[in-house]
Amino acid sequence: VAYHWEGEPEGDVETVTYAELQSRVVRMVNLLRSLGVGKGTPIGIYMGMVPALPVAMLACTRLGAPHTVVFGGFSADALADRLNDMECEILITQDEGWRRGQIVPLKENADRAVATAPSVRTVVMFRRTGADVHLEDGRDLVWQDAWADQSDDPASCPPEPMDAEDLLYLLYTSGTTGKPKGIAHTTG
Repeated sequence: VAYHWEGEPEGDVETVTYAELQSRVVRMVNLLRSLGVGKGTPIGIYMGMVPALPVAMLACTRLGAPHTVVFGGFSADALADRLNDMECEILITQDEGWRRGQIVPLKENADRAVATAPSVRTVVMFRRTGADVHLEDGRDLVWQDAWADQSDDPASCPPEPMDAEDLLYLLYTSGTTGKPKGIAHTTG
């Protein structure tokens, strides 16, 4: 077992093996590649704590695409600040999330953020709650639909060679005392 996940609502559980995790990551890599993502393409991730979150992070890592994970409790403005600072081209989000028994409108917040983040050209949305959310034609994709036909053969996407000092991800400070600062974490 790679990880055992327990989410909300109570009773929502999933166990993921290493083989299943690799299969999911490879599919996501191939999906992102089909969207033009390659080494150096900046990606924003705005999701709740779901098994798809580490899949997105690991797919970015395998591609050499630096990413930033933005806490799902942050507002649309906070998300937009981080997307703009990193000049993210792709945003990975979900329809809605659960937090302490409450629904969090992640896609709605993402739409508001992307409206002021001109570098974002594609939004990949993981369907979590099944909510009826807006999908922008030509911009938005549903993760589960878009990756259904992608290969899960690891040979189809070998890991991108990276230098130790290449950017792996940016982790932003909270911004409570000023503009959020992106703390660079390198591959090595």
